[in-house]
Amino acid sequence: MSSKSGSSGSSGNGESKTAGRYFDAAIGLLQKVRDEESGSVADAGTLLADAVESGGRLFAFGAGHSSLAAQDVVYRAGGLALINLLAVPGVVGVDVMPATLGSALERVDGLAGAVLDSSPARPGDVLVIISLSGRNSLPVEMAMNARALGLKVIGVTSVAYATETRSRHVSGTFLKDHCDVVVDSKVGVGDAELSLDGVDAPFGPASSVVTNALMQAMTAAAIEKLAERGIQPPVLRSGNVDGGHDWNGRVFQEYGDRIFYRH
Repeated sequence: MSSKSGSSGSSGNGESKTAGRYFDAAIGLLQKVRDEESGSVADAGTLLADAVESGGRLFAFGAGHSSLAAQDVVYRAGGLALINLLAVPGVVGVDVMPATLGSALERVDGLAGAVLDSSPARPGDVLVIISLSGRNSLPVEMAMNARALGLKVIGVTSVAYATETRSRHVSGTFLKDHCDVVVDSKVGVGDAELSLDGVDAPFGPASSVVTNALMQAMTAAAIEKLAERGIQPPVLRSGNVDGGHDWNGRVFQEYGDRIFYRH
């Protein structure tokens, strides 16, 4: 069954066929990245673990909706305490008004360099950059500048864009061209998994589902690698379970010089 077409949105029994097709499409993408990107996810986890072990810091960046996946691993119960959000004013989510300004800022040359220069990032740290298309100036320059500063860069992007679209960066390159590890989200160009008779535009974006899962999988791989090395991973507990706050307080105290979201 193809998720790209359909003539009826309802089965008539209180269920939505189109909603079911969306779930099928999202599950299919998750299975695809699990089967085809397992090596890249493991490599990304190793880079994260290496930085934790060597005293480095971890950062995550995404613009617009890609920022949601970056935020999902910051200060997260069950996640690595050392992952910090590298925020660019105006492009974190869709909180800027008008929302279209965030999209425009992604195409501004020089913004990434200014952000990195004023950030606490230093050589030996790891930066995960999430960009579905990887074609705009901001993620491309973020990767280029980060590597020039001595950071390791993990890119979470759809490689399909590099063959089906043109770069918007002056170099003509994409995010994937400036990473130590590339994790391909396998999301198709346009990020719309569904179509329906009578609806003129495709719909049903799935990139957030996939990139969030990839970020959590990379984190899990890093935790596994640290445990294999005999290192207790700095994992946060939920503040809604007994003892969670005390546990997290000890983690913050031990790793306070590498955690910036509490300052």
